[in-house]
Amino acid sequence: MFCSIQGDTMPQHKQFKKAIKVSEKARLRNKAAKSKLRTFIKKVRSATSEDQAQELLRGVSSVIDSTARKGIIKKETASRQKSRLSKFVAKLKG
Repeated sequence: MFCSIQGDTMPQHKQFKKAIKVSEKARLRNKAAKSKLRTFIKKVRSATSEDQAQELLRGVSSVIDSTARKGIIKKETASRQKSRLSKFVAKLKG
């Protein structure tokens, strides 16, 4: 299947060449989605007022849900992140 040339593996068949392209595209797509998710979470954490944090929390919840639905993060991870962010926003009230 693969031919080893000085440690590098080169696909010898058309289907393996395509598989490498497809997995690379998926990797980049997943990387961008995780980066977007982290950015949104940081925005909520850096919010100063409760109103601002509440507004950002709604946005980040949908981003977390869509990332989990696509299988980029696990369902349990999404739930945990949303719970922690909700707790953080609730603390801003008090």
